[in-house]
Amino acid sequence: MLSHPFMQNAFLAGTAVALAAGLVGYFLVLRAQVFTADALSHVAFTGALAALAAGLDARVGLFTVTILVALGMGALGRRGRPDDVVIGGIFAWVLGLGVFFLTLYTTTRSGTGNGSASVTVLFGSIFGLSAARAVSTAIIAALICAAVILVARPLLFASLDEAVAAARGVPVGILGYGFLVLVGATAAESTQVVGALLILGLLAAPAGAANQLTTRPLRGLALAATIAVASVWIGLTAAYFVPNTPPSFAILAVTTLAYAGAAGYRRLRERRPRTIVPAGPGSAAAVRDAAISQ
Repeated sequence: MLSHPFMQNAFLAGTAVALAAGLVGYFLVLRAQVFTADALSHVAFTGALAALAAGLDARVGLFTVTILVALGMGALGRRGRPDDVVIGGIFAWVLGLGVFFLTLYTTTRSGTGNGSASVTVLFGSIFGLSAARAVSTAIIAALICAAVILVARPLLFASLDEAVAAARGVPVGILGYGFLVLVGATAAESTQVVGALLILGLLAAPAGAANQLTTRPLRGLALAATIAVASVWIGLTAAYFVPNTPPSFAILAVTTLAYAGAAGYRRLRERRPRTIVPAGPGSAAAVRDAAISQ
């Protein structure tokens, strides 16, 4: 399988994007901002179509529009953290623009031999990545991972208790804007792997599974990245060996199964009867029980 250049490119880009999606996705779940990622996935589609309609590379619109809209949502929210009303309003507006640019693109540009580009943006084209694009995707994803690791501790503090973090001098607002930029960049990158319609699955499902398995933040962060990478590897392998299986579908199917398995494991663990260990004769509990019996 790995003797084919297109598979090598897919594994290189997919692994890097999965790492970034897992790390960013964990904080999305922790900060209850999954709806933000959902909105930005549609922004990515609109931005790519706007670039294609203008005769530009789709990646120009992907990154520029997605990051700018992410910052705009932060500006309309509180401390760089948009609420559901802001996200919903932008969501609807962006979808309307997407319809406009789709119509403009199909009527003016799709006849130039690039008519399948809109489908590629929607569902991804990881098997169609060139070596140069795979390397550039991996480099951008590595920069996103480095940025997340750099701000992980203050961002974790601000995510768990924003008021206390602000009182302790943590720049909560700046962190909120910076995190939105990382989410926008990750959404733009993930579009090339799973497509704009399916970005949310790669961002939310591995992080949600990690959140089901552990309550320790650093362990959960590592686990989310691990599940995301494993999902991409298994999905790409399944798409290669199983005929007529789209890689984006295979990847998202694995992430969904991972989340379902983690949720089921947590349910079983919570229902398992706990063993009560008798208190020793000199323990505080034994002294208390003796006093009660007397």
